[in-house]
Amino acid sequence: MQKTPITVAYGDGIGPEIMRAVLRVLEAGGAQIEPEPIEIGESVYRRGHTSGIEEKAWESLRRTRVFLKAPITTPQGGGYKSLNVTVRKTLGLYANVRPVRSYEPFIATKHGAIDLVIVRENEEDLYAGIEHQQTDQVVQCLKLISRPGTERIVRYAFEFARRNGRKRVTCITKDNIMKLTDGLFHRIFEEVGREYPEIQREHMIVDIGAARLAETPERFDVILAPNLYGDILSDIAAEVAGSVGLAGSANVGDDCAMFEAVHGSAPDIAGRGIANPSGLLQAAVLMLVHIGQPEAAARIQNAWLKTLEDGLHTPDIYDERTSRKKVGTEAFADAIIERLGQMPEHLSPARFSEASRTPMPPIRVREYPPAQRELVGVDVFFCWRGTKPEELAGILQPFSNGKLRLTLITNRGVKVWPGGFPETFRTDHWRGRFMSEGGCLSHRDIVELLGRLAEAGLDFIKTEHLYTFDGKPGYSLGQGQ
Repeated sequence: MQKTPITVAYGDGIGPEIMRAVLRVLEAGGAQIEPEPIEIGESVYRRGHTSGIEEKAWESLRRTRVFLKAPITTPQGGGYKSLNVTVRKTLGLYANVRPVRSYEPFIATKHGAIDLVIVRENEEDLYAGIEHQQTDQVVQCLKLISRPGTERIVRYAFEFARRNGRKRVTCITKDNIMKLTDGLFHRIFEEVGREYPEIQREHMIVDIGAARLAETPERFDVILAPNLYGDILSDIAAEVAGSVGLAGSANVGDDCAMFEAVHGSAPDIAGRGIANPSGLLQAAVLMLVHIGQPEAAARIQNAWLKTLEDGLHTPDIYDERTSRKKVGTEAFADAIIERLGQMPEHLSPARFSEASRTPMPPIRVREYPPAQRELVGVDVFFCWRGTKPEELAGILQPFSNGKLRLTLITNRGVKVWPGGFPETFRTDHWRGRFMSEGGCLSHRDIVELLGRLAEAGLDFIKTEHLYTFDGKPGYSLGQGQ
């Protein structure tokens, strides 16, 4: 078999130790790969690259399109971007895939039957990273959910389930509160899910979903979630199964993929030879499946499972009740290599489906005709140090005219006028909603309103145009609206 070029980053902290161990196992296990090292992380940050990666590294990634990455350290202080987020967005790695299994009784857990996969949207949501300080007292972070981005990850989850013999996909959102953003994610899940009748689908609100994942994780098969919820749920699942240190993840796009351990660089134990390479090895197994080498992936995974069964454990998972010998990083890798060709006797052996021999085809999203969009109002946000909503209403009401009328004032999103409660806590962040008096609005109408507000010395800090889409409001309705 022709060797597949892959880009490899040794990372920081324990990264170089565990990467060396993993590459030894991959070579001994018959993986047909040609590693191409790049430098990323702390040393690159220190050289003045705020994203932790240089142009020559990008050249390698775009050439090989496969990235095996050890953990990196981001320096303390502001001004440094998340390398993971940068790579995911730049290369379009929209799907984060995190398999989670329990290895009871060899790894302690209260749940012995966990075998689930979390599929997390990887580019949008609050991780868009759009934040602003608006007043002395209030900052904001924009939550962005797009129709094509959501459809792509939803289709990926159902295609993944179909290719891997999974029976159910559970979508987790908070659309009882965030009715537009999470509501869109849930709605597209239902629309797309109907195209996969052989796969069960269900939806849960994130708080009860997280509680059930912690209490009865064995009930889940494939979990689908927007970015932030998926991040949190992934760590809950890994910890409930036994250890975050055993978890690997895949970040997959149509053209490229990145594979990594989910734990950090652990600088406190770096250089001591005791780090567990399992998380990175699990990521490497996912990588082998991705590049069409399922036989090598299964051989290595089964040798790793047999090592766990035989009680040869690194200090982080060592337990006198189930472990036979405490070993370091290199000795653990040696033990896996010695067991290549063996099968686990108690844990379920790894077997990858025939579909694993070919990569998943690019996910295509549907084209939608543009909706009929009508401008019907504007939310104007103010920095105002007063405390009485009635006083602010008295200031703003004169700016109502024949086209726009003040209908609502909120403070931090809570309605305070008309009919607010004096008990409501208030800051210096206010919103006045001006709605159309019935005619069609133009941008010029809003510019005129803002001009008059500016002439009056009012400190407006942000505006949001209010539209209807095919006659339906494209904005959250205030209480009583």
